[in-house]
Amino acid sequence: MEEVVIEKLVFGGQGLGTLADGRRVFVWNALPGETVKVEIIKKKKSYVEAIAREVVQPSKERIEAEEENYLATSPWQIMTYAAENEYKKSITEELFAREKVTIPDFGIKYPKDEWHYRNKMEYSFWGDDDGLHLALHMRGSHGKQIVQGSKLALPAIDKAANAICTQLNMLSGRAGDLKTIIVRANQKGEAVAALFTKLEKFKELDLPAEVKGLRVYYSNPKSPASVPTKLLYEVGDPLLQDELLGTPFVYDVDSFFQVNIPIFEQALTSIKEHIDEPEVTDMYAGVGSIGLSVATDRVDLVELDPATAHMASHNASVASNQMVVNVIETSTEKALGYITRDKPVIFDPPRAGLHQKVVERVLEVLPEKVIYLSCNPSTQARDLAMLQEKYIVEYFEAYNFFPRTPHIETLAVLKRK
Repeated sequence: MEEVVIEKLVFGGQGLGTLADGRRVFVWNALPGETVKVEIIKKKKSYVEAIAREVVQPSKERIEAEEENYLATSPWQIMTYAAENEYKKSITEELFAREKVTIPDFGIKYPKDEWHYRNKMEYSFWGDDDGLHLALHMRGSHGKQIVQGSKLALPAIDKAANAICTQLNMLSGRAGDLKTIIVRANQKGEAVAALFTKLEKFKELDLPAEVKGLRVYYSNPKSPASVPTKLLYEVGDPLLQDELLGTPFVYDVDSFFQVNIPIFEQALTSIKEHIDEPEVTDMYAGVGSIGLSVATDRVDLVELDPATAHMASHNASVASNQMVVNVIETSTEKALGYITRDKPVIFDPPRAGLHQKVVERVLEVLPEKVIYLSCNPSTQARDLAMLQEKYIVEYFEAYNFFPRTPHIETLAVLKRK
């Protein structure tokens, strides 16, 4: 192992240093100012990735991690919560400065409790002489580690996951026949789950008291991803309901819904404060959580995934009252006609950011206001660098949606020049 001095934290969560041969090294489990001994886990031509296995000179901000397998899910457990929020703010500032995007002074909003906030978790499985266990992959290896749950998850999630694991053990389930289990829980503590198996036939499980509904999917074993190939069966009710700013929303275990509800509501409040117009267009709409929360007279919801679009239609029928809601099941880049000059457009894209066609459409028709909530400030900064030709960023805020992890969410409100 080589000794490295860590210069700073970079977007993505790793510490940055330099090896003796001059190559840059991105190091997990390391903080700025620390001297660490690293184990290289991945080699590229001009840089390497590594994990700090020994801390020679620790930072004053370093604390003991709460979980043994913290590097798998929440690698920033090693620093104080105050330090985490400051690093997220400074990393965001650096990303936008690099793209030469001018943003106003901003703060970072974060929940008081950095634990037990996630309403969705995905666990793998491990089998041994004692039976089947929940497991998580270990960063930097192909191995897994047995866990009882996660300190990031709502308690109902881990109770449900363990209850299903118990059922699987009663049926003598094998880890080799399974991929993962995804569990979601609402704020009331109800949980639903989706189990992904490599078998085209699977014994029917009894629904544990801890689980409201369960879907069992056959998932093509040739693919490592847990995606449905075929629904084998469903027991119980797989739907959950939560409220956002007083509006009820229904979603299921498969559809997209924000992971940290209380901090998401803070972002929704800010969005609502910056929309004066009665009609809006909500692109990448998911189950309609943003558009239905902030519009008053009419909203167009554009969503690609059929199951999620179905949930958006259901929520529209419940939440709209006198509001006109139009759900368009297609991709945003195929629905460019809904981006118009006369009403604000809301974007909440996946990590890849906006499609180039979407940016070009905005610059062509020039909506008065663009609301852009991002789960990846790096791609958001790239997009705003193009949009600032015709827009100024009149409001900006960062959010710590995922405490104890490196993930950052950012909200930008753009006004036409």
